[in-house]
Amino acid sequence: MRVLARLFSVIIWIMLFCSPSSAGETAIIGPDVAVQDNQIQVSTALTLNDKSLAELRNGVTKELHFTIDLFRVWRIWPDEFLTGKSFVRTLKSDPVTLQYEAASADGSTIVRKKFKSFESMIEWALNIRNLNLTSVKELEKGSYFVRVTIESKIRTLPPVIGYFMIFLPENEFKIRQDSPYFRAGTRK
Repeated sequence: MRVLARLFSVIIWIMLFCSPSSAGETAIIGPDVAVQDNQIQVSTALTLNDKSLAELRNGVTKELHFTIDLFRVWRIWPDEFLTGKSFVRTLKSDPVTLQYEAASADGSTIVRKKFKSFESMIEWALNIRNLNLTSVKELEKGSYFVRVTIESKIRTLPPVIGYFMIFLPENEFKIRQDSPYFRAGTRK
């Protein structure tokens, strides 16, 4: 019984003092949408709050899940999801050796990079430039928008704690931002 009481008090302590960082300063810049060479291209960026940046500098690994979706706007019906791309960016830093690594995985391809500075790693990992989402030729004429969703997963907890504390949050933060509406499409 004492073991359960101690385990419960440790879990309560973790919930109180290791709570997820607020998303007050963490924000999505954009998304900016452009149609170039019959492709819808999306550019966006993420700004992290000071607490998340400090954790990264101190060696805490961060896993960021990016989802970029295209929706068609309907007047009466709910907006229609058309297509999307998602990928995971993992950031690692070693404060002792001052080595910085990041990886980007989209389900079929993994890109790993090493960086000489923390700032260059952040610049590469948190910015998305000119991502080809889809061809305009595949779309019907109408109004569209792009939704960017970014979530940061909390470090995985031991399975035993997860079984007992099902109400612990899985995300450090989860934010989303929609682009302004734009007209696109060539076929009827």
